[in-house]
Amino acid sequence: MSYRIATIAGDGIGPEVAGATVQVLQALLGSDVLRFDWLDGGAGHYDKTGEVLPQSTLDACRASHAILHGAAGLPGVTYDDGTEVGNDLHLKLRFGLDLYANVRPICLLPGVESPLRHHQPGTIDYVIVRENTEGLYASRGAGVVLRDEMASDSLVITRKGTERVARFALELSRRRQGAPKDGKRRLTVCDKANILRSYAFFRKVCDEVGAEFNDVELDYAYVDAMTVHLVKRPDFYDVIVAENLFGDIISDLGAATVGGMGVSPSAELGDRHGLFQGAHGSAPDIAGQDAANPIATLLSGAMMLEWLAVEHADDRLSDAAGRLRQAVDGVLSDGRYRPREFGGNTGCSAFTEQVLRQLEG
Repeated sequence: MSYRIATIAGDGIGPEVAGATVQVLQALLGSDVLRFDWLDGGAGHYDKTGEVLPQSTLDACRASHAILHGAAGLPGVTYDDGTEVGNDLHLKLRFGLDLYANVRPICLLPGVESPLRHHQPGTIDYVIVRENTEGLYASRGAGVVLRDEMASDSLVITRKGTERVARFALELSRRRQGAPKDGKRRLTVCDKANILRSYAFFRKVCDEVGAEFNDVELDYAYVDAMTVHLVKRPDFYDVIVAENLFGDIISDLGAATVGGMGVSPSAELGDRHGLFQGAHGSAPDIAGQDAANPIATLLSGAMMLEWLAVEHADDRLSDAAGRLRQAVDGVLSDGRYRPREFGGNTGCSAFTEQVLRQLEG
């Protein structure tokens, strides 16, 4: 079987990191297995045409087996209300394809130093699952400003949305090896249930779904406490589920504990479609200089292969994903080829070349 991958390079360093990932994926599996269709979209495309995501691109994404994305967003390219155009690429794909689970692995890699003392690879390894279609962000574009005196946005939590993301997170925990500290499969519900009814409802529904999973321990944390726990005891966590805004915030905090956004992959998943991209932004200040770090997008490519392998029962893809992860780990462990954000001078093409050499070896 062959797979069509809708590929949106996007803005800034997006074309560089997406191109590097396509190069590596083709080296792993060949063009007969993975076929990449390059599509338009992003803030730069909007600046030229007035469309951030053409209908033709959305249609192609809907017809593809998966979507690979570089990055979106450019400074100064905004709507009249001041909100950034680049975000709408993700939002249109998210709602158009019903990508309700935002998956952010937080994993300390070999050769990467955590700012948290005494933590080594293997001691920070958890996943944040963020509900992706509801919460406060669902109000984007629908908020109200009255007489330039007050503004209001609505927080929306539904039973359907919470049930499906909770079930997704619990099933993910079942497939994992448990928290590094004690090996327990654990779902932590992150909310503010002590203050707002909407979050109390979120917790209630998570409880109800959790009752179906006797093999996964349920745990709870208010989001303010969670910001402390992720710094002081990250090894306790296995899978965390959160509302859209809270999940967005704690995901970036978690990324900071394992080296930053440049090594943080992400996926946005639904029942039929998957979008994969690095968690970082478009970094237009270094675009075109071969200075980008491709690790996050490479690891997102590995996530894409793993997801496709499960969806289509194709062991070739899961084997390739494992080889890709090992190759990235091998380059980082070597220590000679360090991206600039880690104090080295290895650019996008040089790091990619080393990954390809690891695969050849």
